[in-house]
Amino acid sequence: MELLRLKEVLADKGISGKDLAEATGVTPVSISNIVNGNSFPKPELLIRIAKVLDIDIRELFKPSKGGAILNGFVEYRDEVYRILSVVDLEKLLTRVKK
Repeated sequence: MELLRLKEVLADKGISGKDLAEATGVTPVSISNIVNGNSFPKPELLIRIAKVLDIDIRELFKPSKGGAILNGFVEYRDEVYRILSVVDLEKLLTRVKK
């Protein structure tokens, strides 16, 4: 099972593996191996990748218990709420129902 969803994130961001390699200071082959699930990066590299891609490091991982990844913002009645989990979404829905 592949743990990372780096291929999806790169496609969403419109960034090539070569550009990511250059920005993180590793070889394009290293990034290719990570993207294809042939190797797993050290934590320090994961942190650099997330920083370069301007995402929360958790967005690099596929969910392990099924379901979709929640990460986003919802604006409701001129207030912006950050949704990072089902709990956050449930809290917002509870507030909306009142």
